[in-house]
Amino acid sequence: MENLDTIKARITELKKKITEYNYNYYVLDDPKITDAEFDILFNELRDIENNNNNLITPDSPTQRVGGESNKAFKQVTHKRPMLSLGNAFDEDDLIAFDKRIKDELGINQIAYSAEPKFDGLAVNLRFVDGVLDLAATRGDGNVGEDVTHNIKTIKSIPLKLSDKAPKGVLEVRGEVVMLKKDFFKLNEKQKKINEKIFSNPRNAAAGSLRQLDPAIAASRPLSFYAYSIHCDSHKLDSQLDGLDLLKKLMIPTTNLTKEVSGVSGLINFYEDISKTRDTLPFDIDGVVYKVNSLNLQDELGFVSRAPRWAIAHKFPAEEATTQIEDIDVQVGRTGSITPVARLKPVEVAGVIVTNATLHNEDEMQRKNIHIGDFVVVRRAGDVVPEVVRVVKEKRPKSSRIFSMPSNCPECASKLQKLEGDAVLRCEAGLECPAQRKQGIMHFSSRKAMDIDGLGGKIIDQLINKGLVKHFSDLYNLKLENLLALDRFAEKSAMNLVDAINKSKITTLAKFVYALGIRNVGESTALDLAKHLGSIDSIINSNEEELLSIHDIGPTVADSIVNYFSEEGNIIEIQNLLGNGLILESIDNEVAVTSELQGLIFVLTGTLTSLRRDEAKEMIMRHGGKVVASVSKKTDYLVAGSDAGSKLDKAQSLKVTVIGEEELVKLVNKGSL
Repeated sequence: MENLDTIKARITELKKKITEYNYNYYVLDDPKITDAEFDILFNELRDIENNNNNLITPDSPTQRVGGESNKAFKQVTHKRPMLSLGNAFDEDDLIAFDKRIKDELGINQIAYSAEPKFDGLAVNLRFVDGVLDLAATRGDGNVGEDVTHNIKTIKSIPLKLSDKAPKGVLEVRGEVVMLKKDFFKLNEKQKKINEKIFSNPRNAAAGSLRQLDPAIAASRPLSFYAYSIHCDSHKLDSQLDGLDLLKKLMIPTTNLTKEVSGVSGLINFYEDISKTRDTLPFDIDGVVYKVNSLNLQDELGFVSRAPRWAIAHKFPAEEATTQIEDIDVQVGRTGSITPVARLKPVEVAGVIVTNATLHNEDEMQRKNIHIGDFVVVRRAGDVVPEVVRVVKEKRPKSSRIFSMPSNCPECASKLQKLEGDAVLRCEAGLECPAQRKQGIMHFSSRKAMDIDGLGGKIIDQLINKGLVKHFSDLYNLKLENLLALDRFAEKSAMNLVDAINKSKITTLAKFVYALGIRNVGESTALDLAKHLGSIDSIINSNEEELLSIHDIGPTVADSIVNYFSEEGNIIEIQNLLGNGLILESIDNEVAVTSELQGLIFVLTGTLTSLRRDEAKEMIMRHGGKVVASVSKKTDYLVAGSDAGSKLDKAQSLKVTVIGEEELVKLVNKGSL
C-alpha cells in the first residue's frame, strides 16, 4: 500500500500535467496528447481522490462541475467597481479623446494599448494564493452575481495558478464568450432535441453562464479571454505588462492587443481589426483603447461611472430601409412623451424590428418625418432602434404629418413642456397609469430593488385589481392576493412573496435609484449615498450641498430638491421604511470620520508608500473629495514623484501642495 506522501506527490503531478494539457488544448489549440491519453490521466486522478476523499481540493480538475445546483445567485460586491466605457463612433471622437488626455497630463504623445472589444459577458475572477476562489458577473458595476460554479466548468480557466503566481488576492477581468464554431454546433444540437435556438453567441454565452445548475453550463461550449489583472503584491507598470503576466500564468488572452501611439495609431488598429473581424473565432463589436501606463491611468482617474483613460470605438451600427406605417406616443416613467414609429417589419443586425424611437417632437420635425415615409432604421447592440433619416425620393403622396397630442393618452392630463426641456411631459405622476406601471417596473428592476419575477404583465394585473398604486403597496401583498391573479399557482405566488421580502434588505444607493427621481441614475444615486450617508440627509439636503458633490450639476440638484419637497414622496418613503426596509451601506458609501469634510484633493505623480486608489479611498473615507483637475476650489494637491502640469497649475493658483506623509498626518489630525 502506498504511503500518504507518495499519494500526495502523484496527485500534485497529475494536477500539474492535466492543467498544462488543458491549457495547450483549450487556449493554444495545440494538443500535446490524444484524448485517450488525457482520459487515462484524468481517470487516474479521479480514482485516487475517490479513495482519498480528504485529499480532494477545490483546485482539482475533477471539481470543475459541482454536483448540486445553486438555489439562487449570491450577490457579490466588487472590491474595485467594474466600470463601463465611454463610446467613440468616428475620427472626431478619437481626436477629442486623445486631446483631452494630452491636455490633462501635459504630455505631447500618449502610448495606448488597443484591443478587440469582445461581445460577451464581463466577469471578475478572484484568486487567493493562486487558487480560484470566486467568480462574479459585472452586474450593475458595484454588485454582481456569484457564478463561481459555472466558471469552473470552463476548461480554459485554471483552477490553480502556477507556483510563480503572486501571493495574496489576485483579480483577473475578462469576457466569457462562445466561439462562432461552438455556437453553430450548439444550435444544431438544440434543433435535434427540439430545445431553444439561441439568436447569437453573446446571448448563448450569457444564458449559459447564468444557469443555476452548473451541469447545464458544463454542457455548453464556453470560452474566456482575460484583458486585465490586478494584484496588491505585484506592481505592474502598464496594460501590456499585465497581459504578459496573464500569459505566464496560463490565463487565456487574445494575441491581438497592441501598443499604438496617437490618433493615427488608434485609427490604423481599428481599420486592421475591421478587415479581419469576420475571420476572428469570436464576435467583437468594436475595439477598446486604454492609456497603457497604469500610473497615468491613476492620474487621469474616473468621471461618473467610466474611466477617463479608456474609450470604446464601436463598429458602425447596422441599418436597413423600411416604411413607417403609423406613429403614436408612449408615456415614460417620468412622464416624458416619446413619439414611436410603427414600422413594416424589417431585419436589422439579426433582429426583426417593428418599432423605432423618434426621440421627441423637435427631432421628428428636424428630420421631417411623416407617416408613410420610407426611412433608414439603425440598431446598435442593445440600443433601442431609431429612425436615422427619411428617404425623401421615395415619399408617397399619401404620406401625412403627425401632430403631437395635447393631452396624455393614458390619463388625459394636459401635457406640458417645461422651459429648457426637449420633451412634452405628463405631470400626473403615479396617478397616470402608464407612469405608475413604468415606475413600479423601475422600482422592482434588478438594478433597483431587485424583486425577481415581478414582470410587466403581473404589474398590470396588480394595478388593474387595485392591489398596487404605490411602491409601498408591494410590501403589503399577501399570498391570497397573488393566487387570485391569472396564471398564479401556489409555488409561483410563494416565490414572488419571498422575492418581495428578500428585497427589503438593500443598499441606500439602490433605494435612492429605485425611487425614480428624474435625472438621478445609478451613478448619481451612488454619489448621494457615499457623500450624504443616510436617507434623512439626502431628504434634507439643499441645492448648495448637492452642488458640492462631484458630477452633480444644477439640473440634477434641482430635480432632487423638487422630488423631496413633495409631501407625497416623503410619505411614500416613510411607508416603505415602515414596511421593514433595511438600507445597508456598501463599501466606502459612508465616511468613517469627518476629519477632511469639505476638503477637495487632487492626486498627481507616482506615490510610493500608497497606491493612488488607496490614497483616494483614504481621503473619501474621512470625508474629503478627490477630483481630477486642479482649480481655485482645490484645497490640497497630493504630489508624488514625476508630478507634471498639475503641480505647475497648483503652484500658479497658490494651492497647498503636500506629499504622502503630510496626507497621512492630515487624516490623523485634521490639520497640518
